[in-house]
Amino acid sequence: MDLRDYIRVARKRWWLLLAAVLASAGIATLVTLRATPLYATSVTFFITTPNTGVSDAYQGGLFSQQRVRSYQSLLTSDRLARLVAQDRRLGLTADQVRTRISAQAMPETVLLRATVTDSSRERSQLVASALAHRFKIRVEQLETPPGREIPSVKVEVVAGPETADDPVSPRPVRNLGIATLLGLLAGLGAAVLRDLLDTTVKTPEGLQEVAGAPVIAGLPYDAEVRSGPLNVAGTGHSARTEALRQLRTNLRYVDVDKPVTMLVVTSAMPGEGKSSTACGLAMLCAENGQRVLIMDADLRRPRVADYLGLEGSVGLTTVLAGQASVDDVVQQYGERLFVLPSGFLPPNPSELLGSHLMAELLTDLRGRFDTIVVDCPPLLPVTDAAVVAARADGALLLARAGKTTSAQVATAVKALRAVDARLLGCVLNMLATKGADACYYYDEYAAKDGGSHRPRAGDEPPREVTVPAHSRRRVGSPR
Repeated sequence: MDLRDYIRVARKRWWLLLAAVLASAGIATLVTLRATPLYATSVTFFITTPNTGVSDAYQGGLFSQQRVRSYQSLLTSDRLARLVAQDRRLGLTADQVRTRISAQAMPETVLLRATVTDSSRERSQLVASALAHRFKIRVEQLETPPGREIPSVKVEVVAGPETADDPVSPRPVRNLGIATLLGLLAGLGAAVLRDLLDTTVKTPEGLQEVAGAPVIAGLPYDAEVRSGPLNVAGTGHSARTEALRQLRTNLRYVDVDKPVTMLVVTSAMPGEGKSSTACGLAMLCAENGQRVLIMDADLRRPRVADYLGLEGSVGLTTVLAGQASVDDVVQQYGERLFVLPSGFLPPNPSELLGSHLMAELLTDLRGRFDTIVVDCPPLLPVTDAAVVAARADGALLLARAGKTTSAQVATAVKALRAVDARLLGCVLNMLATKGADACYYYDEYAAKDGGSHRPRAGDEPPREVTVPAHSRRRVGSPR
């Protein structure tokens, strides 16, 4: 992954980064509030060696620097801690004193700094004062040669003991800054990991690679689709309507030698928008001057009649059961669009759709309409769609962007090929219109210039399709 991939993932899964930052900041805040404030008192020692000349001064300086490194360990030694703990004002044991002392030798100097950290400001000062006193005495004892009264190394306190006004721990600003940075890194890592483990199809290129079939169109997400049919009449220029027009045009040229008269619209799993897509495509085909029939062959969860606001209690199953003729159950929706609802729900949908009566019905309908769009159930839960697709001119496989997995698409394609059904292509539905994976559509230009529409070459003059409820009627003969 390059930098642009990381930016794309961060924009797409920004909520994961935000959750990680908030969680880490919350933990840091809780830890900071519950932490005991610690105060630090520092004292600085100057280590010198008595000398008489320049040469002695140079050698004495080297000697003092070597001694400073040794005295750094002496400051944190158990022996010195026991000496400091003898001061009863402290109320600390030797181990407690030793854990509160830290020492640092200044590089290339003869300065040595000791820091005492304690939860009490006053006790920190007392420990530092006792430490400075005991350390000076201890060094003089160690550095005084036998038979001499003057030590070879002299220790002077040049700074301190000084206690900082603010606690050295906790530091809220630093803690929150570190927590925010760690949260961003953790959130980005989680987002990248989730993106790498995400096997859903998100792009037309990915869908084409998995399905082994061309992606005929990509349909953007539209929240109004679930409530009813889109306005796909001649004045409809929404992003989804334009994409459906592109799908209609591309279907004409999928195979010019074998034009598609009967088209099955299906998907791998439920909830991928096959019914709304089938209805929209049928409306646009009727808008283009064709006599179109949309058949609801989903005998388990039919949606077409409810979606178009028609009566769905009689329909396909009524005809197959011999209780009515096609002329009695086909309903007209607009000037050139006809609808054959599913009818009552049978106990054996697969057997009914694979019967000879169904084959004879499809043959009869081919002679009555220019285009037949069949809305079928998903391929993975049931075999109904594969049965119908084997008798149609081709099938259109829908996949929902960011929802349908690659394995589901591959299994659906195998189900169609197992019955020698003709897979015309795939449609990537519900593409994002905002965010990192957003698609850009030409109709945005039309929206900016007042909704003017430039007709494409080959398009016939548009016809009104969406009609008032009082003009929707059941017809005696669709021809």
